[in-house]
Amino acid sequence: MIRYAVAVAAWLVLLGAAARADPAPLTAPVTARIESGVLAGRSDGVVDIYKGVPFAAPPVGALRWAPPRPAPAWSGARDASAYGPACPQPLDPYGKPNGGGYAGPTSEDCLNLNVFAPHGARHAPVMVWIFGGGNVYGANAVPSNDGTNFARDGVILVSINYRLGALGFFAHPALTRAARPGEPLANYGTLDQIAALTWVKRNIKAFGGDPDNITIFGESAGGMDVLTLMATPAARGLFQKASVESGGGWEAEISLAQAEASGAALAQSLGLPTDATVEQLRALALDKLVGAPGRYGPVVDGRLITEGYTRAFARGDQAHAPLIIGSNDYEASLLPQAGAAAYLARFPAETRSVYAAEAPTDEALADALFTDAFGGGPARWIARKASAGAPAWLYQFTYVRVTRRGKIPGANHTSEIPYVFDSQMAVPVYKLEIQDEDRAMAARVHSCWVAFAKTGKPVCAGGPAWPAYTAGSDMMMDFGRTLVVLQHWRKPELDAVERAQGARLDGE
Repeated sequence: MIRYAVAVAAWLVLLGAAARADPAPLTAPVTARIESGVLAGRSDGVVDIYKGVPFAAPPVGALRWAPPRPAPAWSGARDASAYGPACPQPLDPYGKPNGGGYAGPTSEDCLNLNVFAPHGARHAPVMVWIFGGGNVYGANAVPSNDGTNFARDGVILVSINYRLGALGFFAHPALTRAARPGEPLANYGTLDQIAALTWVKRNIKAFGGDPDNITIFGESAGGMDVLTLMATPAARGLFQKASVESGGGWEAEISLAQAEASGAALAQSLGLPTDATVEQLRALALDKLVGAPGRYGPVVDGRLITEGYTRAFARGDQAHAPLIIGSNDYEASLLPQAGAAAYLARFPAETRSVYAAEAPTDEALADALFTDAFGGGPARWIARKASAGAPAWLYQFTYVRVTRRGKIPGANHTSEIPYVFDSQMAVPVYKLEIQDEDRAMAARVHSCWVAFAKTGKPVCAGGPAWPAYTAGSDMMMDFGRTLVVLQHWRKPELDAVERAQGARLDGE
């Protein structure tokens, strides 16, 4: 059972007037000159916003399944007042948000980003957001990703798109044969992320940003992508700090051979011969590739990615950057209840026995194991490994907004995002339901990430000091109805799921 601290009666007073008002209209024109041309954005006099900015050439035609190329230049001022399209992905037929929270236009010409900057910024810290969605869904335009309040608090927020699904993480023997010596394979979504970070490094001064103070952060698959970037030599020097929210467990590596076999099987299922050419692959209709079944994520191609992040962190072979990492206390919101028995079969009896007192049913046991094995266990393990080379801070998010209490078991997967961004007013359902306590909590959580971006250390307004993680102290911040530091939280359970990984972690 999740343990909450006793509520402090005056905690709202500590935060002061934390609620955010609706932003003023973005009516004033603003411009920024970047290396490819002039951008025309919009401002309310406090925050300047530039949307739909291309950071790479459209990955279409001969550039489908190819490393991204620089964005072409333009003449005149390019309108940057509207979000660009998301990368192709399955959409809900009734126009509701899909599994990545997105409902809107898509296009293969999708390598764009958004910049939210303090008006008149100079040497401002920068945060680059990598959205989640299983590397299949999602977009930089999802409402909870709105960076307005980061910019109001002195941080430039950049949200990026990257290729998804079979367009972003695909290998085939024909593509391998056609690639130039040393050219990266399969990881086109990861290459897009690196291209976006390179763009930020080269262009962020135009918006008042500091190219030497960049924090990358992401949630779920986006968090796993952050860990991959930390483990990828080609991304070194493009960021100084990192943060991972619900980063998706210990990684099971995908080899190039496995990815090629999957890609070949997909191509054949779409009617191509076993000896399909690159030209035939690139001529496949887009609608046949969107939503194609498969396991999509970074591939150990031996060129861009030489080892998965779990192996890299086990050996200490990752970027030694300050890190915030954590998860939510009901990550099991991702686990279909009908799949409880199959999930439990992954764990030995010794692991399951540790949970006997708190999980009397198979469904409760599966929920507890999934939450710990997907979230709390690997987050603690990564924090321990990262802390050997740079400071790391561990957290758990347990806050449930007022109107949802008693209706769900805890903080579900993704629920922390509007608190980290303080973006509740941008999310339609939150805007209708949030109350003063929720607003105050969002301001408090948001302040931790703002401080981290500015100083490299998370200091939370009105909260206790957040100690850096060490294996000996085993301390973490709990973001519940109050902020409280916990020690040895669920240690027997997390130790059990870590032991269950067996040989996968023996390299540590």
